[in-house]
Amino acid sequence: MSQVKSIIYARVSSKEQEETGYSLDAQEKLLKEYAKEKSFSVSKIFRVSESASGKHIRKTFDEMILYATKNKINIILCEKIDRLTRNLKDAASVSDWIQENESREVHFIKESFVVNKNTRAHENLVWDMKVAIARFYTNNLAEEVKKGQKEKIGQGWLPTAPPIGYKTIGEKGHKIHIIDEGMAPLVKKMFTLYATGNYSLKALSEKLYKEGLRSRGNKRFGKTRMHETMKNPFYYGKLRWNGELYDGKQDPLISKELFDMVQKTLLRGTKNPQYQKHLSVFKSKIHCKECGGTIAWELQKGNWYGSCKHYKPCSQRGCIRQEEIEEQILPHFNQIAIKNDKIFKWIEKALKETHSEEIIYTKSKQKSLNQIILNAEKRIEGAYKDKLDGNMPSGLCEKVIKESIEEKKEALNQLENLSKDRTTYYMTGIAIHNLASNASTIYQSPETTIEEKRILLSHIFSNITIKDRKIDVRYTLAFEFLAEWAPKLNATFEPTKYPSRKGKRDAFASPCPVLLRGSDSNRRPSD
Repeated sequence: MSQVKSIIYARVSSKEQEETGYSLDAQEKLLKEYAKEKSFSVSKIFRVSESASGKHIRKTFDEMILYATKNKINIILCEKIDRLTRNLKDAASVSDWIQENESREVHFIKESFVVNKNTRAHENLVWDMKVAIARFYTNNLAEEVKKGQKEKIGQGWLPTAPPIGYKTIGEKGHKIHIIDEGMAPLVKKMFTLYATGNYSLKALSEKLYKEGLRSRGNKRFGKTRMHETMKNPFYYGKLRWNGELYDGKQDPLISKELFDMVQKTLLRGTKNPQYQKHLSVFKSKIHCKECGGTIAWELQKGNWYGSCKHYKPCSQRGCIRQEEIEEQILPHFNQIAIKNDKIFKWIEKALKETHSEEIIYTKSKQKSLNQIILNAEKRIEGAYKDKLDGNMPSGLCEKVIKESIEEKKEALNQLENLSKDRTTYYMTGIAIHNLASNASTIYQSPETTIEEKRILLSHIFSNITIKDRKIDVRYTLAFEFLAEWAPKLNATFEPTKYPSRKGKRDAFASPCPVLLRGSDSNRRPSD
């Protein structure tokens, strides 16, 4: 006599169930033993893990019903009703499948319950009630999840996996997101390069793929994925959840200024410049001062010509050669250049002096944070002792311990991040001054590529406009400062006909002490 064919359906809905003896393997073993006891042969096993999405769960359920119908299998074995269905739609599908054939049955082993076409009225009532209870459980679970997510957002942390460039650390309930040192530099480079306007999404995707940028599935970062990534405010310290922005506690990977620059570039859509071998240095870099339109560039007989072709009424007509623009750009490079080596040495001394103040602050902050950690540890130890001695109620003890642990964790995070950017101010200051002094040389060098020239322009100028063949520039924040002070410094350090060292006590004492950050107008470097 041939055995009756059956299907096994095993499902766990949470990680806790897997870890407390309700694993898929445990369910499968139980159902196989039941099938053997009832002389059922098992044709196929369908498994749904706790990590599966709702869409995947529904797909597996539909596949099981289809498989049973197609292969004329009349027995489905399941541990409990809430393992098979937790909504009325699935319950209706099971009922319809059962009603089509008197031989079809669903066995719920742990509940000793079998449902079929001939199930009596009061048993059908039990079936309906258990489906309703399972549905209530699902809805309640969803509400609890939303509540937990809201609480996590309120604490300043994203309740889901972070975007690429970050990783998750900590135990359940205390997980936080920190910068992934492996991928973070490439993600930061993605923002920086795209903000220059030199790359299309496709070109940037190809470039960064060669340099090692991969998704968590080790796949190429496509144009759509890259576009979504660069629109994520998480990278400058915010959390976007259900369309709302919240303050986040994660360390920013980029500045808000860089993020905003990238958003403007993304909004250009199809107007984004494609990276080409024959690309004008000023493509998408200059705008018409009258109508705001972008100056279009065309290559004619080996020369680049720019003109305003905006649809709005504009009196700017005629073309201007690239070389004519460059002749006007070079003086603006010279305006931010430091022309005397002594100035560099003085600036370096000034930056180091200011940095020394930051180090003093850092040490003071470290001492304060270490004291907070020590006090928190003492409170935790004291609370445990008071609880054991009966001097503190259990509820109060748990509250003190929880608050102290959170305080300690926050202090440890601050301590970890405190020294990360200690030297950033000093190194950035030196780099900016070096770039400013060499900008003209770099731009005019025959070895400088078009791409490098465009990047140089993006670093120094935030906006370039033209009217009546005359350009007007606006510097970026750092170079705007230099444009104001470099000419004054150069003039101060020009050799005089009758040089005097009266009042100078140091070879590089500041002639303009007001430039020292945090200093008053009378400050002078010491011997």
